[in-house]
Amino acid sequence: MERARPPPAVPVSVSPPVDLVLGATACCLACVFTNPLEVVKTRLQLQGELRPRGTYRRRYRGVLQALGAVRRADGLRGLQKGLAAGLLYQGLMNGVRFYCYSHAEDRGLTQRPGGTVAAGAIAGALGAFVGSPAYLVKTHLQAQTVAAMAVGHQHNHQGVSSAFETIYRKQGLLGLWRGVNGAVPRVMVGSAVQLATFASAKEWVETLKWFTEGSWMVALAGGMISSVAVAVAMTPFDVVSTRLYNQPVDERGMGKHYRGFLNCFVQISRKEGVLALYKGIGPAYLRLGPHTILSLLFWDELRKLTYRHQQHGV
Repeated sequence: MERARPPPAVPVSVSPPVDLVLGATACCLACVFTNPLEVVKTRLQLQGELRPRGTYRRRYRGVLQALGAVRRADGLRGLQKGLAAGLLYQGLMNGVRFYCYSHAEDRGLTQRPGGTVAAGAIAGALGAFVGSPAYLVKTHLQAQTVAAMAVGHQHNHQGVSSAFETIYRKQGLLGLWRGVNGAVPRVMVGSAVQLATFASAKEWVETLKWFTEGSWMVALAGGMISSVAVAVAMTPFDVVSTRLYNQPVDERGMGKHYRGFLNCFVQISRKEGVLALYKGIGPAYLRLGPHTILSLLFWDELRKLTYRHQQHGV
């Protein structure tokens, strides 16, 4: 006689405003752990800017060597450069992203064909726009180092508040959103792939019954699968976004190296080679992987705790 199957698990659902707080909190927690890899990733992506391979000195060679180089040049605190701006960005961007995605879930949009990908892309675009000024400052601060180890343009800000003040004074309010044309497609791609693959991977892992129902290992396995897809899809956009944010500007606030998103893609491909668009994909995955896993794991677990609290008052 066939064993009766257990009833399907009730979907965990919380209100969009609560999801805003949970999403922001989850990604900020993940950021604390992965920020040193973000510093290294930024340096690697700026290294050899618009120069053919072999014509420049490679100051950073892979994750472990780069982590050591940053520590020697900037001290242990240098590994957490831009953390405050990074936390602000994660809170703003992911708060908006998870709020919008949760709202789409509540309206049933994610249940339609392609709905998960579309909702993730739109939510990511809105989040990227809101968080763009913080990402701009984060990139500037993480690129800054001593002259002997410098890559990319050095903006020489004294801190987060000083950076915001300097950019606003020199370029006006619009200057704080310089580079947003690279950030929006970057996060749209990353968000759509992350949310779509995480949901699908998590369902797949649940059907295989590798872990007990409701185990945090289900979310962890889903995040591990999702992070591979995110790294492959997002790295070219990430390289372009980093370049657009960090480039110097003229007196009119126009970029000196790149005219925009497409121009940056073309220039990198022509001058550095197409593979330069995947510069640092290994280090990028080592950052994206843990961040994707940790942020989605924290988000999933926080949603469960909040849902249980709402349902049972405990």
